[in-house]
Amino acid sequence: MRKIGILGGTFNPPHIGHLIMASEVREALELDEVRLMPTAIPPHKQLSDTATPIQRLEMATLAVTGNEYLSTCDEEVHFGGVSYTFNTMQRLLAKEPDTMFYFIIGGDMIDSLHTWYKIDELVKMVHFVGVRRPGTVSITDYPIRYIDSPLIDMSSTLLRAKYAQHKTTAYLVPKSVDRYIRQEGLYGAW
Repeated sequence: MRKIGILGGTFNPPHIGHLIMASEVREALELDEVRLMPTAIPPHKQLSDTATPIQRLEMATLAVTGNEYLSTCDEEVHFGGVSYTFNTMQRLLAKEPDTMFYFIIGGDMIDSLHTWYKIDELVKMVHFVGVRRPGTVSITDYPIRYIDSPLIDMSSTLLRAKYAQHKTTAYLVPKSVDRYIRQEGLYGAW
C-alpha cells in the first residue's frame, strides 16, 4: 500500500514554509510522496489579491519541480467550485484504493478542524498530520499525529504584501515561482 501525503491550501503563492512542511512530514512518516493540492475555491477563507486556480497550480508545480518526493495534485482545481476536503478525498480514494492518505495541515487549520465539512466522516478516511505554526494553539479533539518541523513564520499574505510594495522576496519563494509571479504580474509585482 502506498503512503501519500496531501498538503492542501491556496498556495497564493507557494513559499518555502510549504515546502519545508511537506518535506519534513514526508521524511518523518516515510511517505512515498507528498502532493501539494491547491484549492479551487477555499471554504474557510476569502481570497483577495489572488491568482487564478490554474496560476496557483502552476506555481505549486514550479515550486516542487526537481524534488522527486514532492509533486502536485490538480484534483480540486480541475473539479472546480468550493473545495471540501471530504469530497476531494472521496474522489481520490476511489481513484487510488490502494493508497493510504495522510492529510497535512498547519496550526491554523488544526485550530479550526471542528468546523470542517463532514469532519467526523473525514477522519475515518484519512490520517491527519498536524504541523504547528507560530501564533496558533494547535489543539483539537480529533485524532491527529503531530510532526515537529522547523517553525518558519511565513505566510502567503506577507508575500503578497511584499510583492505589492516591491520589496524583496529573496529566499522566501523558489526562484522559479518568483519569475512566474513577475512574468504574470501577480500581486502587483513587476
